[in-house]
Amino acid sequence: MEFKGENGEFFLLSTITKETISEVTQDQESYLSIFWNTKATSSLIIDNVSYELKPNQILFLTELHSVDLSSINTLNVIRFNRSFYCLENHDSEIGCKGLLFFGASQVPMITLQEENKKAIEILWKVFHNEFKATDEMQGEMLQMLLKRFLILCTRIFKCQHKSITIQETKMDVIRNFSFLVEVHFKKKHLVADYADLMNKPAKSITNLFSSHSNRSPLQVIQDRILLEAKRMLISTEIPIKEITFELGFEDMPSFSRFFKNKMGISPKAYRDVKNIQSI
Repeated sequence: MEFKGENGEFFLLSTITKETISEVTQDQESYLSIFWNTKATSSLIIDNVSYELKPNQILFLTELHSVDLSSINTLNVIRFNRSFYCLENHDSEIGCKGLLFFGASQVPMITLQEENKKAIEILWKVFHNEFKATDEMQGEMLQMLLKRFLILCTRIFKCQHKSITIQETKMDVIRNFSFLVEVHFKKKHLVADYADLMNKPAKSITNLFSSHSNRSPLQVIQDRILLEAKRMLISTEIPIKEITFELGFEDMPSFSRFFKNKMGISPKAYRDVKNIQSI
């Protein structure tokens, strides 16, 4: 079951087997993923490391993880992109920078006990029921349910991992860069800006992305700016001039050039087309 919003929002709820893994292996870099095992132990290879996901265990992956699902049995899956859900509040434990996705150097995993297993199972059923709705509120309701799911899982994770030692790895550097972009993308548009925040040479960050990601660090920055620009053009009536300065551009021509280079049309044309489509 999939939800697709008019601004690129994507949410998927599914139960997969090794025969149906194509549902979650396309465009892998764009999504955050949650895998919940309710049946026999499944094997996954994540960043070239083998993991066993036992019954009643849930693990959480970002778009920066490389995952091989060819040896799984049956798994429940939730996948979503940052357009659908990503809290910008960097102090939040349930945002895209939260404990479940970026809070540990190893792959975050929880084990459900009987009391919290029932809560997760009930919520899974509510997800299914919501997909029966077809009104304009479906996306917002799915976001609320996902937030509740993440809150429940975060509480379990905190109880089960009270003494996490943070060890920086190459992937941690990339994930931290992505998080900093979430926090500062409206003001900082250059890789060098983030390299300064991380006390690392810009070239080393670029090389890390080249080896471990399909996107360059500059693409990560620009994709986040573009996402916010599209959201503001569609979901608000803020004048384009104000959007320009809100997103850190010096003037409207520079913002227009950036947007047109990415989308093929000007910000005004994009807003006009989307407004017509919504009528």
